Amino acid sequence: MTTAGIIDGDGHVTESNEQLARYIDPAYRDFGSNKGARAYYPTDGWDRSVRGTLGERGSDAKAWLEALDRGGVDTSVLYPTAGLSVGWVREPDVAVAVCRAYNDFFHHELMQSPRLKGVALLPLQDPNAAVEELRRTHALGFVGSMLPAVGLRKPLGHDDFWPIYAEAERLGTMVGVHATVRGPQFFGADLFDRFIEVHTLSHAFAQMIQMTSMAFQGVFAAFPRLKVAFLEAGCTWVPYWLGRMDEEWEKRGALEAPRCTRKPSEYLTSDRLFYPAEASEWLLGPTVEALGKAGIFYASDWPHWDNEFPENIHHMQERKDISDETKRQILAGTARRLYGLDR
Repeated sequence: MTTAGIIDGDGHVTESNEQLARYIDPAYRDFGSNKGARAYYPTDGWDRSVRGTLGERGSDAKAWLEALDRGGVDTSVLYPTAGLSVGWVREPDVAVAVCRAYNDFFHHELMQSPRLKGVALLPLQDPNAAVEELRRTHALGFVGSMLPAVGLRKPLGHDDFWPIYAEAERLGTMVGVHATVRGPQFFGADLFDRFIEVHTLSHAFAQMIQMTSMAFQGVFAAFPRLKVAFLEAGCTWVPYWLGRMDEEWEKRGALEAPRCTRKPSEYLTSDRLFYPAEASEWLLGPTVEALGKAGIFYASDWPHWDNEFPENIHHMQERKDISDETKRQILAGTARRLYGLDR
């Protein structure tokens, strides 16, 4: 099949500390360091690149536009890289300053091209400030906001975060739950000493945690027009988890999850929920059928060490277990709907 206007629904900026330092409030520029700018986000010591053999850099518009041209992609929606760990920032005021700095950096240095769309960082450590930043970035042209799946002291279904969901619903903009490998104790991987083990668990387990919280605490019932994406773990884990949540809800939901008034699967297979598809997922065909109206979209994950861009576009086009129309939706249509790119 041929597909024009491919849209990448989840690429990544490899932003540096130095880039953020140019935009952060001067009161925080050297906070925590007497030798220059602090590491604004918590870091770890894992060797992601396998001694420098994997991954590339996508730290500016030039690198990203060259990558899009190489893959024949029209547009990419970009999330941070270091900023994926924003949930681990403990000081609320620092989280506010860092999120604002990242968003200003992206607005001034990446959004110069209409082919590069931004998803904003929100400081969920201060929900009121997060609502303000959501409004500000929406006015600047960001197409959504990121919710950290890892690091926060409260799960994403907690009432503290509901004003953020209410404002996103009012604005008609999406929120994307995105995980990181940092903090393996959060997602049950602190038994392991190798990155291969920790990374295998990280994204899917973190998404399961947050999906469980948001469903049982009633987020999807309370905000029926809110668009929510669960990112970076593919989609074939979702039917299993929906079945497990439905079984728990049937037996215990009335008492322990009263705000979830329908089966979790009914919310999570609606046209307001979105999941990425990886071309290597064995069970993509049956998953497309199981997820019903939910949107499934293409994500490059470039330039991270485990990306398969642009070969994964060809692999998706060649699949025999999904229709050509489904491929067109995965490679372009769903992302347009998720991020409101036709407005």
